[in-house]
Amino acid sequence: MVKRPAKSETIEKREPKVLLTEEGLKRLKEEYYDLVHVKRHEVTEKIAKAREFGDLSENSEYDSARDEQSFIEGRIMELEEILTHAKLIEKSSENQVGIGSKVKVRSGKDVDEYTIVSSVEANPMEGKISIDSPVGKALLGSKVGDEVQIATNIQATYKVLSVN
Repeated sequence: MVKRPAKSETIEKREPKVLLTEEGLKRLKEEYYDLVHVKRHEVTEKIAKAREFGDLSENSEYDSARDEQSFIEGRIMELEEILTHAKLIEKSSENQVGIGSKVKVRSGKDVDEYTIVSSVEANPMEGKISIDSPVGKALLGSKVGDEVQIATNIQATYKVLSVN
């Protein structure tokens, strides 16, 4: 007779862990708190006020408030899922690029600085690039002085100048 794992063990093993830096985890918890304790209450008040205008079938304020409520509730559910499966990662050694590392690189004459993060925390406008991006994948595991090839629409070579 084959022993089968309990249903909860099977589900737990299949659930992907969401890798987060300490900063990213803190930011997501703050967003969750704000949505649950502030925004949810505000949108409920907006809906109540909009109902006072009468006919809901032609009430744009009501429709807008309901759309906002749907967005907020959807984001709350998304954050609950992320936070439930979050795994806090330790920054790798200062000699090697890993999640949470700040990396200064040179490509040609350009010098850029990136923070390597999970896809959940990625924000290229803030210099936070995902480990799943071509640049993030190529830089993972590299050390100061290494040159990495990055193949996107164009071929680029990045030289790692520093890792913090």
